[in-house]
Amino acid sequence: MAADHSSSHAPLAIGSGSRRSRIAVRLTLLAGVVVSLFPFYWLVVMASGTTQDIYAYPPRLIPGPHLLENMRAVIHRIDFFGSLFNTVVVSVVGTVLVLFFDSLAAFAFAKYEFPGRKILFGVLLATYMIPAQLSLVPQFVTMAEFGWAGSLKALIVPGAANAFGIFWMRQYATNALPDELLDAGRIDGAGFFRLYRQVALPLFRPALAFLGIFTFIQLWNDYIWPLVVMIDPDRVTLQVALANLNIAYNTDYAVVMAGALMSVVPLIVVFLIGSRHFLRDLAAGATKM
Repeated sequence: MAADHSSSHAPLAIGSGSRRSRIAVRLTLLAGVVVSLFPFYWLVVMASGTTQDIYAYPPRLIPGPHLLENMRAVIHRIDFFGSLFNTVVVSVVGTVLVLFFDSLAAFAFAKYEFPGRKILFGVLLATYMIPAQLSLVPQFVTMAEFGWAGSLKALIVPGAANAFGIFWMRQYATNALPDELLDAGRIDGAGFFRLYRQVALPLFRPALAFLGIFTFIQLWNDYIWPLVVMIDPDRVTLQVALANLNIAYNTDYAVVMAGALMSVVPLIVVFLIGSRHFLRDLAAGATKM
């Protein structure tokens, strides 16, 4: 009877333990979300106050009434919309080119045998290890020889393909693209580009979504290379324009924070849209498996 009594309560104990574990996991995730969102909230607080509010102690923890005023000051002091347009063009076109060339090269590296494949891939990885700062001078000289210094082409073309994207897509393609699908396509008479377009790309969507988000954010936030190559002060990108808000002896940090807030909102929108597709495609792939 004792054994029967203890066994009847065993599922209840296991269920309660499992419930406590789920609650603990959810509370931990909720704490992570709060910690992750707090810097953005603090940016809103600083952008909606004054410089004196930023230096106040104890600090203010609620947004102030000066957000619109500070945003108008940003638009008045710099060519915000012109630099925003330049940044959007560079980020969108650069991301599309990176997705195309990196996925195409990764498809070839992952699924095709050709002479020197391993050597070329090793050289590609070696270039990824070189600090980008070392290439600033030769890259600027090259852009000047082409006559592209000061134009948006100098920001788009040099970054149209990169080692990280090719490596990432190649690793994904190696496991996600079965050789049987390619063999079936070859039997139907499909060539390289048809296999890439009709077989590889649909399976690459989760990896492309991640690479697209990563590349767009990187291009949007790039500061050093646009500062060097954009010799025309009227055609700078947003990050370079926002740097002009920092005046040597009288910097209005609330306006600077408002400019930073205005520049980060498009990134949040792109991340939310791209991550939704990324998670949806991953879930669809897991369901098929």
